[in-house]
Amino acid sequence: MSTKKRLPAHTTGSGNIFADLGLPNAEEHQLKAALVVQLKRLMAEREITQIEAAKLVYMKQPDLSKVLRGQFKLVSVEKLMRMLTAFDQDVEITVKPHRKRGEAGRITFIPAA
Repeated sequence: MSTKKRLPAHTTGSGNIFADLGLPNAEEHQLKAALVVQLKRLMAEREITQIEAAKLVYMKQPDLSKVLRGQFKLVSVEKLMRMLTAFDQDVEITVKPHRKRGEAGRITFIPAA
């Protein structure tokens, strides 16, 4: 008798939930989500409220609350990067050739170690 459990039928995700859901601009949504996670982490580390964070990033608290809950249409990637710099973070952008010729490039987020 085997004790190994069988998993139900499933599909392995691509690593981008927005692409898996078939949403347009999936890479941009994934990038925004990663930047917002960093922003939330920094707020928690500093133990500051949304009101304090909103003042720091020059945004109204209700709008910041919406962004923190995933309403990414309110902000651009650039705005999120500027918000991170307000938290004393460096944001680096690297552009390099894609590994596979003939395929479109991709956008990835690599958090600092």
